[in-house]
Amino acid sequence: MFTGLVEELGRVERVDDQGDSVRLTVHGPAVLVDAAHGDSISVSGVCLTVVAQQGDAFTADVMRQTLAMSTVGSFGPGTPVNLERAARVGDRLGGHIVQGHVDGTATVVEIEEGDAWRRVRFDLADDLAPLLVDKGSVTLDGVSLTVSAISEPGEAPGWFEVSLIPETLAVTTLGGKAVGDRVNVETDVLARHVRRMLRLDALGSADPGDVGSRAADDRSDAPDASDASAPAADRP
Repeated sequence: MFTGLVEELGRVERVDDQGDSVRLTVHGPAVLVDAAHGDSISVSGVCLTVVAQQGDAFTADVMRQTLAMSTVGSFGPGTPVNLERAARVGDRLGGHIVQGHVDGTATVVEIEEGDAWRRVRFDLADDLAPLLVDKGSVTLDGVSLTVSAISEPGEAPGWFEVSLIPETLAVTTLGGKAVGDRVNVETDVLARHVRRMLRLDALGSADPGDVGSRAADDRSDAPDASDASAPAADRP
């Protein structure tokens, strides 16, 4: 569990192809101060498990599903990444509850510069649209942010915006994003649960003869149905 407050701007050192996965080596001395084998670290919003440490760097394995759903598949040596250690019980929750389980990606479509801030607009995939709300929380590349504006239901193409303060621009990778760049998106976990409950409620009131097929459909596209057998710390 994380809060979406980035502790350090790290850097990818190596990406080793393992066939159906990759082994990622990341430079991040600050997050390694008290890290141990098996600890969780958010790497640009993706919760990964430390499997080895070498000086100021750590190594983590990234499975195929994570590569497909996030921007990790595009990482190479030198790629900057946002790093955050897992929160301790009793810590201040300065951002919001972040799991490190990425729902997908969004692409920057517009940037507006202000005197001391930046407004960034992203495209909004249809499957994520029900999970974002104006003034609600969203995690982009591991950064806890507030949705400052969002497209109306049915508006095409869909979009949402965030406003970035100077601190966020200076200490995270978001300050270097340009139109066309992608970011990892994690929606509010409460919104995910509400959508799941609504789907199950609708299923319960359906024609009993349709339950089997509709249940299968629900499992296939629900955001919380992704590879439940995978370790939680490496699930996107």
